[in-house]
Order: sequence, then structure tokens, then C-alpha cells
Amino acid sequence: MSHSAELIAVGTELLLGEIANTDAQMLSQGLSALGINVYYHTVVGDNPQRLRAAVELARTRADVIITTGGLGPTCDDLTKNILAECFGRKLVYNAEAAARMEDFFRRIGRPMTENNYQQAYVPEGAEVFQNDWGTAPGCAFEEGGVHVLMLPGPPGECRAMFRHRAVPYLRRLSQGVILSRSLRLFGLGESAVEAELRDEMNAMTNPTLAPYAKIGEVELRITARGADEAAAQALIAPVEEELRERFGSLIYGADVDSLEQVLLELLRDRGLTLGTAESCTGGLTAKRMTDLAGSSAVFRGGVVSYTNEVKRDVLGVPQDLLDREGAVSEPVARAMAEGARRVLGCDLALSFTGVAGPDRDDRGNEVGLVYVALAAPGETRVRVLRNGPTRGRSGVRHIAASHGFDMARRWLTGLPDRDK
Repeated sequence: MSHSAELIAVGTELLLGEIANTDAQMLSQGLSALGINVYYHTVVGDNPQRLRAAVELARTRADVIITTGGLGPTCDDLTKNILAECFGRKLVYNAEAAARMEDFFRRIGRPMTENNYQQAYVPEGAEVFQNDWGTAPGCAFEEGGVHVLMLPGPPGECRAMFRHRAVPYLRRLSQGVILSRSLRLFGLGESAVEAELRDEMNAMTNPTLAPYAKIGEVELRITARGADEAAAQALIAPVEEELRERFGSLIYGADVDSLEQVLLELLRDRGLTLGTAESCTGGLTAKRMTDLAGSSAVFRGGVVSYTNEVKRDVLGVPQDLLDREGAVSEPVARAMAEGARRVLGCDLALSFTGVAGPDRDDRGNEVGLVYVALAAPGETRVRVLRNGPTRGRSGVRHIAASHGFDMARRWLTGLPDRDK
């Protein structure tokens, strides 16, 4: 049996735009991986009448309702009260939750005020999700064919509680096992991938295949239900094989987080190092690499050569080349990468020079024009990107950095660079 879910985020601060609803994104991704369809997102303020109306509507169109927020100790934390009322359950005191809160406050060296104890009340008969990452417990119960799950709102708590408490509960709702396999593609947009696979996706029931757009790339998620893990994997395998045959080297990994993570592992496996020279990307490539744990083993450093003087004096780009070709040019990108490789003492070096926007440069180059170069032993490769102004400044920079990672990935795996 397939399930449909509605997410209800509770908090006036969400409606005012004071914080982003990152919980909803995380939950939708997690539920999709479990094979649970999410058809509605609702955001409601800390108002009992409007929350009650949202819950009553949700129970008519979903058999899984997940709320986030409104479980805290203050007077506007009303989620448990309203849901208990809507589903005809009284609130009962959970001694274990109270003891955990007392221990939490002891560990952080702060007094526990009396109002915190209201967090220990849960709907009668509910399965309590004890919170090892904060104070407010979550809970789950089933009433009239509808499963109700309540999770805390702070993103760190919500993510951990979903993964370690809600997911085991939700897995029990389906007979058998649900497995997902995610293939990551770089080099085709979501619309092109969807057009390529539309007929197959529409015809599939088990397993299913769905594309998810990322910035400059696409995730293809295969989800299968089976009597056990082996049966589900047997359904996934031929679909994955067909996708790999169809998209080839555009697929850079399966169940991986990012291009830079794949690149880090390739560099580490081969005992090689990387450096960067960045103009229009302003250090973004280096940041994305150093955000990864273990990057110090492979990343030598980066030069943010935003001005021509730094390109000349630090990277050794000849002044006459800059005067003749302009900073945004293929020859300068080559010279930057080769200079970075020399100055940083690395095996591979990536360089980026272009126009991120919002305006053309002083030579009339269009917004979105970026030259990305890879200097490697024995050769230097260059890609010319024309992303256009619709990507926005941050989009142009992010996609350029991703192209650099892809170029290095291809060189390390013996693949030719893609068509320019």
C-alpha cells in the first residue's frame, strides 16, 4: 500500500519570512526515499483556530500527517494540544521525557524552568519519540486510518528525530522493504533528462523513477518495493544499468552527495593534490572543497586572483597577454591554471575567469561567459561556458565551479572532456 503525506509547519516566524522552512525540504526528500508521496505542504502560524482548520483539512486528503514546530515550552507552542483535540485524545504525562529534559538541563548547566514540563505531555497512546538532540519529545499515533507524527521545529533536532525516530515508524507502515538508489548527472538539465525518460517514467509502477533538479545537475532516484532488500535491489538493478548505458559518463556517481565529494575521493585514491586560481568565482571552488571533511589531504590551497595585478604578480600571467586578450579569455584561463599549479605545487589546478554579472565587462563580454581551465601533467584543458544572465550571479559561479570539478573528475578517470 502506498501512502500520501501532508507536511504542516507550525510557526508565525515562517509566515513572516524570518526563517526558511528547511524542515519541509528535508522531510520531502526523506519521505520520497521511503516511497511516501508528499502532495501538500502547509505553513500555519501560532494560532489555534487556523492550526485546527489545517489539521482537519489535511486528514481528508492524506493518511500521513507530519507536523514540525510548536512543541516547545512557551504559551504559543500549541501543536500537541490541537492535534490531540482534533483526534479525540487527551494529553498524558511522560515521565521518561521529563527525566530526559532534567538531565539535559543539568548537562548544560542551566536551571530548568517549570514551563518546560509541559513538553513532557503527549497524546494518550502515542509512541513517544524521545529527543536526544534537544528537549521537546516528538510522538506518533494512528487514528481512523491516519498516522500523525509530531517533530520539533529546530532543523538540527528535526533532522535527527526524523532519521532516528520517524523513519523506523514509517517503515513499519509498508509491507516489505522500500529501497532507493540515486544517480547524479552533470551535463544535462532537468528538462532534457525528463524529455529523454518521460515515457519510461510514466509507464513505471515498481520500481519508480523520478528526476530532481539541482543547481546545474540532476538527480535520478529509483525507488522499489520488495518482499526483502534483495528483492527490491533486484528491481532497481536493471533500471540503473539501462540509465548508465543511456547517459554514460554524465553519471558521476550513485548515492553520492556532490561532485566535489567524488573528486576528493578520486584524488585521495590516487595520491594527488588540487589547487585553484579563481577570479569570477571568488573562492567558491576552494570553499566547496574545504567544506568536506578530509579535504586537507588533497587540497593544497587557492588564489583568489580577482584583479589583473594578482593574476600577473602572483600567478605569473604575462601582462601583454592580459592587455591583448583580456582577463576573460581562454589564453588567460590557461595561464592562470598553469600558474596556480606551479605556485601551489599541486598535481592538478583549476582556474576560473569570466563575467558573473549583473553587467557585461569592459570588453563587452556577456554575463555568464566563463572560461574554466584544468592544468594537469602534460596538458591543459579549457571549457567555455555560456550560462546567460538568467542564472544570476550566484548561479553562474556555482555552475562554473561544478564544471571545474567535472573536468578534474574526467581527467582522473581517463575520460575525454565533454564537447565545449
